[in-house]
Amino acid sequence: MSIGIRYAARSDVGMLREGNEDSAYAGAHLLAVADGMGGHVGGEIASAAAIGELRKLDTDLPANDLLAALEHTVKAANEKLHRIVESDPALQGMGTTLTAMLWSGSQVALVHIGDSRAYLLRDGSLFQITHDHTLVQSLVDEGRISPDEAASHPQRSLLLRALDGRGEVDPDLSLREAKVGDRYLLCSDGLSGVVTAETIFQVLSEYHDPEQAVRQLIDLANRGGGPDNITCVVADVIELAPGAGRVPPGAAPLAVGAAANVRPDGSEGPGGGPQPAAERSADTPAGRAAQLRDTLPQQPVIVDELPPPPPQAAAPRHEPLLEHQPAPAGPPPEPPLQAPPRAPRRWTFLIVAVAVFLVALMVVAVFAIRSMRGDGFYAVAENGVVVVYTGSPDSMLGLRMNQRADEQPRPPIQVRDLPKSVQAQLRKKPFVVLNGADGWRNLAKRICKYSLLPDGDKVAIVQGVDQTQDGCEPTPVAASTLKPSELPASDRESLADQKFTFPDRAAAQAKLRELERRRDACKSGNPGDIKDCPARGNDGGKRP
Repeated sequence: MSIGIRYAARSDVGMLREGNEDSAYAGAHLLAVADGMGGHVGGEIASAAAIGELRKLDTDLPANDLLAALEHTVKAANEKLHRIVESDPALQGMGTTLTAMLWSGSQVALVHIGDSRAYLLRDGSLFQITHDHTLVQSLVDEGRISPDEAASHPQRSLLLRALDGRGEVDPDLSLREAKVGDRYLLCSDGLSGVVTAETIFQVLSEYHDPEQAVRQLIDLANRGGGPDNITCVVADVIELAPGAGRVPPGAAPLAVGAAANVRPDGSEGPGGGPQPAAERSADTPAGRAAQLRDTLPQQPVIVDELPPPPPQAAAPRHEPLLEHQPAPAGPPPEPPLQAPPRAPRRWTFLIVAVAVFLVALMVVAVFAIRSMRGDGFYAVAENGVVVVYTGSPDSMLGLRMNQRADEQPRPPIQVRDLPKSVQAQLRKKPFVVLNGADGWRNLAKRICKYSLLPDGDKVAIVQGVDQTQDGCEPTPVAASTLKPSELPASDRESLADQKFTFPDRAAAQAKLRELERRRDACKSGNPGDIKDCPARGNDGGKRP
């Protein structure tokens, strides 16, 4: 059986943006979405450059070469961004997300970096098959916040991984098996950040034509406010007639968004700019949402797991798992000889008495241990985090007298964030006695927080500022090349007032990267929605 894909791709500027920094490509062997960042011009260049490199893979490759080809091309795209920034420093800070699928028959290689997403609709269920590389997703993974809190978190747009040409790229790579009837969706966060997974499932289930599904998804994102560029690629896995190519007749490669202005050889070309917003009907968003809710099935949506492997085939009912073997022919065997019973020995009673005594002793010991396990609480360090136990850290008769407490620190307490004296106690004893089941909260209050502070003429991450009463000592953690004078006025004021303070290092590092991007946007002369960039010359350098 020969399979292929029927696809559609569109990109829309949204309701609030002036330009389109998204790019996408759909062809016989390649589907890809990239969401650019770093100012209007920088974002367009970054996403188009990444798609320009990826589209070279839209050819027939052996299935064994898919992952290696994707990994090599993503690295080449990252190096291309590095060369672009070197040739034009005004583009410093630009970057892009990338989610792409490379096909060879039923084998599909998936590469992902950033917060664009890939979904799979299979057998009536929707699966999110990529994992966001964002700060809030890392907080959800660590149990520090819930998915509902992540949706409204003020730092939900901060990326932990992206293609930016600054260093080695670390994408997620995986190989999948496609089957006829599958439907794949690749999209930027302009869709997934506005339209819920349940609504995405409903649209993909109702609209059988990929082009109609793409238009409807973009329309719903715009009805939800359209705060960002919106890009979607929908592809259906279909069975092809014998001798046909991988794509139905009449299908042609599609490049949309910023990538539409770039020819396959990488040069810029006319036409094909950002597509206009889809025509909007006169009904209200509330009415449209109600119509979807009333007319479509409310199927559960799985948003964090890959589809489960097919179950093992059960044995046929007509073949029993165990078969009765007939007895061999001939006379039955003679019964074996049995030794005569021995006379009871005089010390048997003593053995029974000792056994009863030992059993009783064990029962008493078990009850004593269970009682001691509930008497106290203490904390230990396990894999770099604080874990709470109830009972005693000692043992009795080789048995543990402790167990994990039901209530554990949420969010987890990193040992490295505690004062040095507490860390030393956890290493030497190695435990800290707690006052009650919630005694770990006192440890949480003593966490040495991370702050962004001026360090000479640069911004640095410092731990334990103004926390000497908690046993913390101000300790520089990381330096940067960021100068306070290069920042917008509101950021400089917050920096001076020590408002950039965070409970963990990852959040402080993410905020520092955000400030660097805001500085780069001001320097580029295209600050976007930043209204208080420093005046020219205040940062000691020349503006392009």
